[in-house]
Formats: sequence, C-alpha cells, structure tokens
Amino acid sequence: MVDCPACGIRFGKGNYMELSLHFLKLSENSDSLHISWLNQNISRRKSDPEKLSRMLSEYYSLKGNGIKNWIIKDFVSHFRGENPHPFILAMQAYDENVLRGYAIEHHHFLKQWIKSCSYVMAKTDIDEVQEYELENIMTELHGYGKDVPSHHELLLRMGESLGVGRNDILGSAPLPATAKAIEIWNWIASERTWIEAMAAMHSLELIANRDLKRHGAKYQYFNPDILSNGRATREVRDFLKEGYEADVFHSYRALDLVEKYCSPENIEDIQGSYLLSAGVFSDYLGARLERGHMIENKQ
Repeated sequence: MVDCPACGIRFGKGNYMELSLHFLKLSENSDSLHISWLNQNISRRKSDPEKLSRMLSEYYSLKGNGIKNWIIKDFVSHFRGENPHPFILAMQAYDENVLRGYAIEHHHFLKQWIKSCSYVMAKTDIDEVQEYELENIMTELHGYGKDVPSHHELLLRMGESLGVGRNDILGSAPLPATAKAIEIWNWIASERTWIEAMAAMHSLELIANRDLKRHGAKYQYFNPDILSNGRATREVRDFLKEGYEADVFHSYRALDLVEKYCSPENIEDIQGSYLLSAGVFSDYLGARLERGHMIENKQ
C-alpha cells in the first residue's frame, strides 16, 4: 500500500490518485504538515489531482534501482545535500551547547532505538536479521566490557565532560519533537512489519555515514577537524570518533537486508515507513539544536 509520508495514512497499492486527493484536501484546509511536505519534496505550485498523482508516482518510483539506493538518494537530499539539515550545518563547527543538546536528546533516541531493534528481532525468524539486531543492541546499550563501552555510555561521558550531569541526562524529559518522534518510531516498530521497522530505523544511521559523498552528499556529519583541533574534550572526541571511524558499510548492511527480503508487494509499505520515520527524524535533529539553545540561554 502507498502511505501518506506526512501522516502515515495508507491507501491502496499504487493508488497515487487517492494520495493526491488526500494531500490536496488537507492543503486546502491549510494543514501545515502536508503543505510543507509537498513544498519540500514535490512542488510549491498548486497542482490538479491528475498532475499531482503523476508527480507522486514519479517520486516513489525506484527508476530501475533497488529500495536501498532509493532510500539513500532520498536521505542524502534531505539531510546532507545542497541544503543540509540545520543540525548538520551546526556540526561543521565545534559548539559545546549543540553537543550538550545532542547528549540529552540522543539519550531518548537510543532508548527507543533498542526497543525498535527488539521488535524487529521478535517479528522475524530470519537468523541474519536477528543477529544484526542483537549486535546493534549490544553496541548501543550494553557494550562489550570496560574497554569497549556502549554508544550510550560514551554519550553520557560526553555530556558529563561538557558539564551536563549523568543523572540530569537520565532524568530528563525529551523535548516535544523528540517525544513525538519516539511515539512514531515505537508505533512503526510495534504495528508494522519487521522489514518496515528495519528500514525506518536503520536508514537513520546514514546520517553519520562517511561514504555518502559518492551518493551526492555535500557535507560530512560533522567537521572532522573537531577530532584534532584540541578544543574538544577527550570524551567528545571518543563519542564522535566512534561513529566517524565505524565501518561505513554498517548502515548499508541493514538496507542490504531490507533489499534482500523485500518483495514487489511491500516496496511501497517500506517506502512509507521510511518516509514517516525520516520526517520525524528531521524534527528530532531540530530538538537537539533547540535543547542546545535552551542551555545557552540559561548561562
């Protein structure tokens, strides 16, 4: 079935006319969520149902490529392309308040990440998928002993090194955009298929993938000079370096599995869950910046 990428409502398989009418109706009612999506992804010009239906069909078309390349191309254009996400721009310089906001909001992201991985494991009996998700859970939350701490532990240490107490992070409440994103991610993982949940969550790992330049990315996740310019704390360097030096193909691995086990019948389902996830991910990245501004204004 084809999803509305703005709100997740599902229509019949390939029914872009219904999706078109849905967008037009809500746009006429001045629904900012749907208007914004159309403006950013399809066109800022008013269209009739037939023309919009054709443009939506073109947007969803794989154009002879697999779902992996379709997701990568779409993700790059939204987050690390010519007009990168504001958080990506902020990470091109060393800003402690941005990193403080990052530490607090990302804690909540990682807690949901583990739940989403667990849902994927529970919903499939495919060994290589379960093994991949178990590795993610260990890496993100548990770690492999004191010499190989979890990603979550490195995040907490980064926050502490910047003056944000561990208990303050653990006891914090997510900002509204983060809370809404978590609600959507949990809903996708709990209510939709394992392959949709896998695509929805692991596509987000592309944000830090150093290999995206060959897919058209114009910006790195952060300026690598941060790792060597002497301003960042050791804990900041350890946290950022883990993602920067990780196997760049790790985020591709999940998409390889999605491509391996998808079928013509569920391609649109996967696209819809990915798009819904990417939309709230953008808002969540904005919450990192918002939290950083809140901290800065308190000083």
